[in-house]
Amino acid sequence: MGIHFGGDYNPEQWPEEVWAEDLKLMKAAHVTMVTAGIFSWAKVEPRPGAWDFGWFDRVMDGLAGAGIAVCLATMTASPPPWLSRAHPEILPEDADGRRRWPGGRQHYCPSSPVYRAHAVRLVEQLAARYAGHPALALWHVGNEYGCHTRQCYCEVSADDFRRWLRARYGSVDALNDAWSTAFWSQAYGDFGEVLPPRTAPTFPNPAQQLDYLRFGDEALRACYLAEKEVLERHTPGIPVTTNLMPQHKPVDAFAWSAHMDAMALDFYQDPYAADDHIRAGYVFDLMRSARSGQPWMLLEQAPGAVNWRPRNGPKPPGAMRLWSWQAVAQGADAVLYFQWRQSLGGAEKFHSAMLPHGGTDTRIFREVSGLGRELASLPGIEGTRSRAGAALLADWPSWWALELDSKPSTALDHSRIALDHYRPLFEAGVACDVVPPRRELSGYRLVVAPNLYLLTADDAERLAAYVRGGGHLLVSFFSGIVDAHDRVHPGGYPGPLRELLGLRVEEFWPLDEGRSVGVGDAGTARPGQSRERGGAGTGRADLWSEAIDLEGAEAVARFTDGDLAGRPAVTRHDYGRGTAWYVGTRLDAALMRALLDDVRAAAGVTPVLPGLPEGVQATVREGAGGRYVFLLNHGAEAVEVALPTPLRDALAAVGGTGGAGAVERITLGARGVAVLTEPGV
Repeated sequence: MGIHFGGDYNPEQWPEEVWAEDLKLMKAAHVTMVTAGIFSWAKVEPRPGAWDFGWFDRVMDGLAGAGIAVCLATMTASPPPWLSRAHPEILPEDADGRRRWPGGRQHYCPSSPVYRAHAVRLVEQLAARYAGHPALALWHVGNEYGCHTRQCYCEVSADDFRRWLRARYGSVDALNDAWSTAFWSQAYGDFGEVLPPRTAPTFPNPAQQLDYLRFGDEALRACYLAEKEVLERHTPGIPVTTNLMPQHKPVDAFAWSAHMDAMALDFYQDPYAADDHIRAGYVFDLMRSARSGQPWMLLEQAPGAVNWRPRNGPKPPGAMRLWSWQAVAQGADAVLYFQWRQSLGGAEKFHSAMLPHGGTDTRIFREVSGLGRELASLPGIEGTRSRAGAALLADWPSWWALELDSKPSTALDHSRIALDHYRPLFEAGVACDVVPPRRELSGYRLVVAPNLYLLTADDAERLAAYVRGGGHLLVSFFSGIVDAHDRVHPGGYPGPLRELLGLRVEEFWPLDEGRSVGVGDAGTARPGQSRERGGAGTGRADLWSEAIDLEGAEAVARFTDGDLAGRPAVTRHDYGRGTAWYVGTRLDAALMRALLDDVRAAAGVTPVLPGLPEGVQATVREGAGGRYVFLLNHGAEAVEVALPTPLRDALAAVGGTGGAGAVERITLGARGVAVLTEPGV
C-alpha cells in the first residue's frame, strides 16, 4: 500500500458540485487517504435525534470510487449548538468558575455524562452505518484532546474527581496521607469535602494539583475509550486512533499509547524557528517509541502558513517536503495535512491547505503534488522500523509535578530542558528513542534522564539495575526529589538515586534570571573529555546549580566562580558494571554537546553515519521492504555527503534528475532530501 498521503477533508464547507472536482484533484495530487467528518456533528444531526447521513453517504461513496481510503472521524470534537442550549451543564468551567461558551470548538466538560451519552449515541449511528464500507480504513476518535479544554473545574468534574479519588485511595485517611494534609490544616473528614484545585487565596496543595492533572488526563481518555468501545464492537479489525499534539502537557502520550492501534500526531513546525526540526525530531522519536518502534501517522501538518501564531510565516520552498520526509525518516507511515481545500470563512480561513485559495496554479499545490508522487514511488518503506542505541527518558507525572508552584525556581521548563538533552544526540546523528522510565532499558547502551523530579522507588531501582548491568546513565539536576505524591524522598537529595550517583546534594542553588556561572576542568577531565585524554576546557552554565558533596563519585567539572566556586558541577560514578553521570547545572550548548559526545563514546553509541556535515540528519529504516537510509539537509546551503558504501538515490529518478546508479558521494541542495537504497532495490 505504501506511505499514506492526504489530509482533512471537510466537504460540508462546500456545495456538492465541488466534490467531484475535489476527487479529480486529489487523484492528481496522489492522495491516498483523507480524514473525513471531524466537525460534521451539526450537519449529520441538525436536531436532536434527526439524523441526516445521506450527504455523507455520497462523500464516502465518492471517495471509495476514487480509490481513496478514509480515516473516519467520530464527529464528536465540537458539539452542535442545540446540545449546549438544551444541556448547558455540559459546558466547561475554568478554575475561577467562569463558564466557557459555545462559538469555538471543544466546548464540553470531559466528565459530563450528558456529553458522553450524546457522543456515544452518535458513534453508534456512525459505526453501524459505515461498518463494512469499502472506504473505511481507520477510525479517528474526537480531535486533539485537551487542546482548548485542558481541564474543567465545574461541579460535574468535582463529583467525578471524588469518584476517581475513592477508586485511587480507598479511604480518606489514605488520601490525607498522600496529600500531606497535616500541612495548613487541610485534613479531610469525608471525600465530599474535596474540591478541584480551584483558584485559592494562595498556593493550592501540590499533591492535589498533581492528582487533578492525572484525573484530567484520565477524564479525557475516558471520552476516547467510551467511543472506542462502540467502534470495536461494530467494526472489529478496523484500527482506532486519535490525533495527539506535540509536547502536550494535559495528555500523557505513553498512557494513551496502550489504547491506540497506531500513534497519530498533529505537528506544525514554525518556519521562523531556525531549529524547529530538532523539536520535531524529539516529538517524532517519542511517537515512534511510544508503541515500541511501531510506525506512526503524521495526521496533521500545514503545507504552508498556519493562522494561530502571532506571525504566521509561509514555509519556504522545499521546507514542506523536507519536514514531511523527516517524519517518514523517523518512522511515520502516513503524511497528512490540515486540510485538503482552504476554507473561505471561519477561524481558519487563512490556514494553508493542500488546495489553496489560488487553486492548482500555486506553489503549494505543485509542491504537495510532487511530494505525493515521491511517496507513492517508494511503497516498500511502509512498515519498516528503526533501531536506537540511546534513549532519553520522559515522564508526564514528573513533568506535571516539576512545573507546579512552590519550587526553588519556577523557571524550570520541562519541554525546553528535554530538548537541551536531546539536541546534542540529534546533532551528533545518533538514533534515539524517547521512552518512559518504566520501560525496559537493558537494550540501550546509553540512557539520558533530564529532570526526573518525580521518581518512584521502583523506577529508581530500574535505573540502578540498568547501570549495575553495564549501562551508561546520564542524570541531570533536580532529579529523584519526590515520590508519586510530590512528597520529598527522605534521606537527603537525590533520594533513591543517591547511592547510584555516588553523591549528596546538600542545597539547591537556582540562578537568578540572566545570571550564569563558569564551569571548568576538575583536574581529571572537563565535561566532554574522557579522563584518559585529560586537558582543560571552560564554559558557562545557567538556570540552576547545586551544592554537591561527593560520596564515591568523582568530579569531572567544577564551578569556577559564583557562590559554589570549587564545588562539583559534573560527576562520574562507576556503579556495578556501568557508569552514572550527574550534571548539577544547565551547561551551555557547547559543553553539553562535548559531555554527551564523550559519554556516548564511552557507551559505544555511534552516529547513524559518521562525518556528516553540520545540519544534515541521517536515519535508517529497515524491514521486509528493504533498508532505507534517509539524508535530510536542514541547512540553507548545499552540502556533499560521503557514503560508507555505494548506495542508490531512490528519489533521483522520481524528480527527473537521473542518477539511478549507486554512488559513493551525494550532494544535497539546501533543504535537500535523499532516500538511499542498496543497488538494484
